[in-house]
Amino acid sequence: MELHTWILYVSVALIAIISPGPAVLLAINNSVIYDLKATAFSTFGNVIGLFVLSSAAMLGLGVILKTSLVLFLAFKILGACYLIYIGMKQFRTLSNIFKQVELTHKKSVAHYAKIFQKGFLVCITNPKPIIFFTALFPQFLTPESPLLEQFFILTVTFMILSFLTLMSYAFFAKRLKSWFMTHQRALWFNRISGAIFIALGFGLLGLERK
Repeated sequence: MELHTWILYVSVALIAIISPGPAVLLAINNSVIYDLKATAFSTFGNVIGLFVLSSAAMLGLGVILKTSLVLFLAFKILGACYLIYIGMKQFRTLSNIFKQVELTHKKSVAHYAKIFQKGFLVCITNPKPIIFFTALFPQFLTPESPLLEQFFILTVTFMILSFLTLMSYAFFAKRLKSWFMTHQRALWFNRISGAIFIALGFGLLGLERK
């Protein structure tokens, strides 16, 4: 892959990555509620999900989603329901989670595994990345060159950019953590972030095939 092609791809990918969505909100949420280490686990889960979706796009699932209304609706409903579930759970939390985290600062392996799983599921249940990869990759692939090598370059680049972007969002959100230590502010954080997750879920229901 030529350098100028890769630079153009990075520019296009960054525009898509920095746009606020479920992954960005989850990274901010985990950073404020837990810490950057927990956020790194959820973000790593998210980028692994991106690799799976990218592979699926390369194998033709993106084309199937574009042509099969039933499969597309299934993916869309599953992803929307998961986001709405997260949002409802967050919205209904009345306790100050920030103080609870301070009391239980040491986290088990199972706790981090659950955080990783959440990041992975938020990504994998969203059909939008598959459609995006299916539309984006062909624009930067050279048929005369080995496709597998190009696939890894495009995918790994997207994963690294996603990881760095999400961790950047989390880093700046982390600086606001002390502001949420009062019960009332923590309650509003739960309600607002929960409502946004729910809104993203319903927004996903409105996603159409292109």
